[in-house]
Amino acid sequence: MATTKPRDPAADPRRWAALFFIGLAQLMIVLDGTVVNIALPTLQRDLGISDGDRQWVITGYTLAFGSLLLLGGRIADYTGRKRAFLIGLLGFAAASALGGAAGSFEMLLAARALQGAFAALLGPSALSLLTVTFTHPKERAKAFGIWGAITAMAGAIGLLAGGALTEYLNWRWCLYISVPIALVAAVGGYGVLAESRRQERARFDVFGVLLVTSGLVAIVYGTSRAEADGWGAAPVVGLLGVGAVLLVAFAVVENRVPQPLLPMRLIADRTRGGAYLAAGLAILGMFGAFLFMTYYLQGIKGYSPIRTGVAFLPMTVAVLLSAGGLATRLLPKVAPRVLIVPGMLLAASGMLWFLTIDTDTSYAQGVLVAGLLLGLGAGMIMPVAFDYATHGVDPGDAGVASASVNTAQQVGSSIGTALLNTIATSATADYLTSHAGRAEHDPLLSRRAALEGFETASTWAAGIILAGALIVTVLMNAPRPERAAAAHRDDARGTEPEGAEPEFIQS
Repeated sequence: MATTKPRDPAADPRRWAALFFIGLAQLMIVLDGTVVNIALPTLQRDLGISDGDRQWVITGYTLAFGSLLLLGGRIADYTGRKRAFLIGLLGFAAASALGGAAGSFEMLLAARALQGAFAALLGPSALSLLTVTFTHPKERAKAFGIWGAITAMAGAIGLLAGGALTEYLNWRWCLYISVPIALVAAVGGYGVLAESRRQERARFDVFGVLLVTSGLVAIVYGTSRAEADGWGAAPVVGLLGVGAVLLVAFAVVENRVPQPLLPMRLIADRTRGGAYLAAGLAILGMFGAFLFMTYYLQGIKGYSPIRTGVAFLPMTVAVLLSAGGLATRLLPKVAPRVLIVPGMLLAASGMLWFLTIDTDTSYAQGVLVAGLLLGLGAGMIMPVAFDYATHGVDPGDAGVASASVNTAQQVGSSIGTALLNTIATSATADYLTSHAGRAEHDPLLSRRAALEGFETASTWAAGIILAGALIVTVLMNAPRPERAAAAHRDDARGTEPEGAEPEFIQS
């Protein structure tokens, strides 16, 4: 499908400046998912939020973000990705300012939901702009290496920034911090980004939008309720069941409408499908690491918020080295699973390292090692998953393809947080029950119980990541890029290259 562009972005000398501003927007989106976490106790006291309602400060953002991503991606395809990018940035800045100035829980919740809605427009447009700007294999590998590093390390940066802003200023700056970032990205993006869009008149699949949005809302909300109510609670089971039915209905509808919101060919492709699964399952398993490390360092080791944030810095450095150094160099030369599978094995090892940690384990022997393994693994997974999630798609579908991998990430993080937190809480309660007679004689019993919960949940997380590695090994059978390119050239001449794997040729 042809696109209209004022200039060819692949030959634009300003494309690396464009990458900076696109990456800045991605940093802001991911950072905002974690920067408020450390500030949550402080803002809860300040605004008088009940324990039952405090989860909505986080869930309000993730619910709007996760459920509107596919719609945001298709809007970007039809109305123009640069335009959607700029509107998303300005809207996100306004919502962040509103949240920082909130004087009540209701106002803060509305601001967080607006942040999520504008992020759902901004995220797919940013990734699709990256996709259509960098098309040369080596440049594309470098760009996606940088993008993957930003995505993987932004969560840790959010924890560090949240701790520093809460401790030295106040919780409101955890929201205000997005305003200057968004404005800088908008001003720079306006000057250097090229516009691209689908040529035909926009015709939105309204029924598909309603089905997928309702289904994702039900699933994300259901998983958030599971943390408090338990996975067997009737509302949770009902929400997850309704969500699954709505998504199945969405898949049926998309195969029958002339202009689907999400063409099934995008996810039916083994390479792209493997990339979506890799991103979703890796995030599902690893997202709990931030939660467990934060509670371990603050609740068991007694770290301050700022010290906790600093403790995540080595993991951030590991992500940069892995994504920017290793993945960027190897991505144009090896098959995608050659990087993704070892990356998932490293991440699983990082989760299993929690089994060696005790209440008196030093930082260097415990959290540092786990963080380095997780960082190295994430840096090998994310650039490849993002690259191949949008690799070979029709330029007119770049926005919705980008939205799909973002949706896999968002749903994975929501399910992972709820699932792993529930497992950890249950294991902690069981430990306290089985050791009830020692409570008077063991002042560290509550800490040991919490650690037991973290270890149990980490084992489950490692199992999920290992299952993902096995699925990617079997499913993602794409050859290395040079062989794929040769297959395309020979296929165009009407010959089949010796030893090639024709099924990799993208749709």
